[in-house]
Amino acid sequence: MKCTELPLHADLLKGLDAAGFKTCMPVQQKVLPTTLERKDVMVQSKTGSGKTAVFLITLLQHYLSKKQRDNSFGLVIAPTRELAVQIEQDARLLSQFIPSYRIGCFYGGVGYAKQDALLEKGLDVMIATPGRILDYQRMGKINFKHIDTFVIDEADRLFDLGFFPDIQKMFSMMGSSKKRQTMLFSATLSTKVRTLAWQYMNEPVEFEVQPEEVTVKAVDQELYHVAKSDKFHLFLRLMNHYHPKNALVFTNTKAMAIELSKRLNLNGYKTQYLMGDLPQQKRLSIINRMKSGSLKFLIATDVAARGLQIDDLELVVNYDLPEDYESYVHRIGRTARAGKSGKAVSLACEQYVYSLEAIEEFIKMSIPVVWVDDDVVKDVEDKSEHISFRNLLNDAEYRQIFPSRKRERTPQKPRPKRSKALGIDRKRVAKVSSQQKKRYSDIQHMDLDQRMALYKQEYSGAIEPKKKVVLPETKVKPKKKKRKKGIFTQFLGKGKKDA
Repeated sequence: MKCTELPLHADLLKGLDAAGFKTCMPVQQKVLPTTLERKDVMVQSKTGSGKTAVFLITLLQHYLSKKQRDNSFGLVIAPTRELAVQIEQDARLLSQFIPSYRIGCFYGGVGYAKQDALLEKGLDVMIATPGRILDYQRMGKINFKHIDTFVIDEADRLFDLGFFPDIQKMFSMMGSSKKRQTMLFSATLSTKVRTLAWQYMNEPVEFEVQPEEVTVKAVDQELYHVAKSDKFHLFLRLMNHYHPKNALVFTNTKAMAIELSKRLNLNGYKTQYLMGDLPQQKRLSIINRMKSGSLKFLIATDVAARGLQIDDLELVVNYDLPEDYESYVHRIGRTARAGKSGKAVSLACEQYVYSLEAIEEFIKMSIPVVWVDDDVVKDVEDKSEHISFRNLLNDAEYRQIFPSRKRERTPQKPRPKRSKALGIDRKRVAKVSSQQKKRYSDIQHMDLDQRMALYKQEYSGAIEPKKKVVLPETKVKPKKKKRKKGIFTQFLGKGKKDA
């Protein structure tokens, strides 16, 4: 189906043509005729299939078909800030010939001032993450009753991140389901997704567009079994062998993302790392550099597994096999988008190989195992081999990975232990002769009367010690035994006092 065959406004068709949309993709061809009639839909489709264009075209056509502007607006919920920003950019691209259409993007990690200014001007569509949009609702700056179109993008990912109660709360604050259009998009239609449809949607039409094709056929997948200690060296050899023009490398932890980025930089690959802890402005700057081509290699955690759209991404590397089998699909889905080809390489070490069985069961295929041919994949020198991980980090990165540890610890001098019985410094005792040690030991085992007798003999001259050692006086209060006073004990006590 050509885009021109759809009942769309002329200004919207101009935007589609400028964005390069000529022919509808399968999900667009099946779903758009239904959504343009203002019906609720629940769509299951693989990542990178063109779902974003479906709800953006629907939102724009609904706006253009209104006879007059009112205080209603559309709301799009996305699981991550990166995906929200990507949707905003796509919306601005498609609406470039509709200057009156007002778009606002709302997410956490940044100040409220700019987003407050957008709200004051009025918006036709809001693209947001759940936390920030609920903040504005609590402040009374947004009325959910005015939402006429509600879109939930990547619903399964939202629920994986724990946003299911937030989505339920949003629905409860909206008006009747018959007075709004609700569109739900997900790679998998889980029980939670279907529960939302049953409770809060108005008889949604369900679409499954190629659900059996979990992975993109155009992705050439390879798997290398390698020891954890040899993994980075093999990775360097593969990078030298494939020599990709750009690559996205995934790790399971923030610490590994930073370490991998540092070691690659030392070996001549200019990289940046991306994770959830980075400030939002820095994250957006890194993503924009990657999209523009000024940054060729990006090391990321699963924060970039969804919503990050990089044109002509040549290589995706699973440096760590993901522990969640669905993450594998979304990671390799960053390449071979919009019908293009791509390559995905996975390194299975002894730490993460246990997730391989679940991944292959989910994608319904065995990932081809490749063994390194030393004649083909040449050996390379690792310039970071003898540098420890901690020495690779600056102070800020060290605090980011080890927040509870100090960078340098000054050794403290041990305090001298003192004898409770004698009140003397044990270090001083260690310096005296063995004869004096024996004398100290003997004194410790004497009771008070014996000590007093010994001291009296020594100081009166009856016994001449070979060396007099002055012992400090210690006042030891004898512990009193507590006796329970019964009636007879109290009576006897009083009798003694009176006597």
